[in-house]
Amino acid sequence: MAGAMGGAAMLPQGVLGVPTYAATAHPPTGCKDPAGTPNTPPLEKFVDPLPRPVTAIPDPSVYPGADYYEITMRQGLWRFHRDLGPSPVWGYWATNPHDPHKPIGMGYLGPTISTTRDHPTVVKWRNELPTTHMFQFVIDKIRNGDPELAPIAPPPYKSVPPFPPNISVWNVVHQHGGYTAPQSDGMPLQSFSPDGIHAESYSTLDPSRVKPNEAIYGYTNHDRSCMLWYHDHGMGMTSLNVYAGLAGLYFIRDPADERLGLPRGEFEVPLILQDRTFHRDGSLAYTMTQREGEDTPVVNGKAYPFLAVEPRRYRLRILNASNERFWRLRFDVPRDVLLEPPLPFWLIGTDSGFRAPLQMLDFLISPAERYDLIVDFSRMPMGTNVTLTNYPGTQVHFPGIPGCGPEIAEIMQFQVTKPLSGGGDRTTPPKKLKLPAVAPIKPKPHTPRREWVVYQHKLFSTMTFNAVPFMEPSQDFVKADSTEIWEYINPNHDAHPMHVHLVDFQVLNRQPIDAARYQTDYDKWIYGGRKPEDRPVLAKYFTGPPIPPDPDEALSYKDTVKAHAKMVTRIIIQEFIPPTDTIASIPGSGAELPATYIHHCHILEHEDDDLMRPWTIVGHDDHDDGDHGGGHGHGR
Repeated sequence: MAGAMGGAAMLPQGVLGVPTYAATAHPPTGCKDPAGTPNTPPLEKFVDPLPRPVTAIPDPSVYPGADYYEITMRQGLWRFHRDLGPSPVWGYWATNPHDPHKPIGMGYLGPTISTTRDHPTVVKWRNELPTTHMFQFVIDKIRNGDPELAPIAPPPYKSVPPFPPNISVWNVVHQHGGYTAPQSDGMPLQSFSPDGIHAESYSTLDPSRVKPNEAIYGYTNHDRSCMLWYHDHGMGMTSLNVYAGLAGLYFIRDPADERLGLPRGEFEVPLILQDRTFHRDGSLAYTMTQREGEDTPVVNGKAYPFLAVEPRRYRLRILNASNERFWRLRFDVPRDVLLEPPLPFWLIGTDSGFRAPLQMLDFLISPAERYDLIVDFSRMPMGTNVTLTNYPGTQVHFPGIPGCGPEIAEIMQFQVTKPLSGGGDRTTPPKKLKLPAVAPIKPKPHTPRREWVVYQHKLFSTMTFNAVPFMEPSQDFVKADSTEIWEYINPNHDAHPMHVHLVDFQVLNRQPIDAARYQTDYDKWIYGGRKPEDRPVLAKYFTGPPIPPDPDEALSYKDTVKAHAKMVTRIIIQEFIPPTDTIASIPGSGAELPATYIHHCHILEHEDDDLMRPWTIVGHDDHDDGDHGGGHGHGR
């Protein structure tokens, strides 16, 4: 739940010139790592400057009317901390149209793609990764049917391997949050390997221009001004591919924003938050086959970095790109600077664009969510350290029962050490910002509802939506142009961040349920043959009235929502309309009905283990499942 104004516990603070070391993060009391689990060696905090992802350079000459990029997935080396050796990593590299011998990238993660609203982008994605995975031991466990990693289908379905026996690495790029035609969406079954093997739904625009290890995708950029991101979505191995480094930022800019008076240039700082574990030689260790989450915070590819700042307002664009970890973030200052330890800040936007400014002290961010903040360091005396911290006791999986992943406290530091430049801070104070209004999407009495049950028949086993494997054909048909309420029914003990491709939505409400009784009755229904008349009726399990969305969610456009434990979480999608227009005169670049997309949990290990389903937009005269309508909301 969003933090309210008030006091909070203080965490230890470093002082300029005094080294602060990070002891290895350990699980909380009552939990124990399995024998042999790697742990990061102690690292000195706040000694590495925060890297800033470089921006790719478009070539406007290839496809008239669009910006064109060629971006290649490659293995390289990256040093995550001054005191760690270089690690093999995977990353995206953009071709430099001005100098082909100097590709643009970091090695880890990818270059930022910066676009203008409604001006399309075309990208050729190229796969030059090794054919043996960096975390091959996990691939082998999945291939061999490890019951905690390989998807196990509930009855009466049969289990299907997520990738063929001759594949250990394949990839596909998803523009997360974008308004994209399905053939360019980067869904898992569109994967392709370094040696040119294609998954069953592989697609590419302009096929005469691609090799077997490439795909061309078109992006409309017909979205609000916002920060999206792109990341790997390879079938059955998304978690491993993203962990290795395959993620990057994607900005959609609106020229009208320049009149708002927001911090720009060096005062607008993207922060890609992840957690990672390292062997003593500095190489990446993947431990999520042994425990929840990793033990070290990494921001823009550096462990415990610092950023030297001026005493002025900064705009922080925060992405939670962790595989599993929920973070509850706040900005802590020494007690002799403020009476209350947390530094207040302003939330001005979420996943899909601006919202009304909201002053906060802390917030919970789940994997794939983005928060757009204004943080004012002008009250901080020179030499002050402001530490971005993870609220004490916050577990990897929210609410963390029985969460046993390593606890992480401090993440990075903002050091107020630079003199004020440019004649002072001329940006608009957050309370005076005139941001685009977000009108509520109001349901009508007969707005259709669609239920998505997070089903798991036993702990540590496969999770599915509605007890149907991902590989089964779409069973949910949504009428184009219609509005629909989706209900995520979660009887589990953990929250799940749910991401719906194509659409934006608003959080409607949440409602508590008798989770144990619902789970028991749903099990009986599954194993009793799934007779429609015997399916549990959700309304019979409510234990309280609907609860409004959290303040940071209310009147915000989202593409990812926290489906809280033992509750039903409702979102409302205004209209399901895929982009049908042709991009840059490329034949077949627009969507056609029926158009199939997916939704899934953005805990990537859950997604890989089958908590993911397709759904299909159909015309008004096409297939209807008889129960539901449809919805969408990009404000177009």
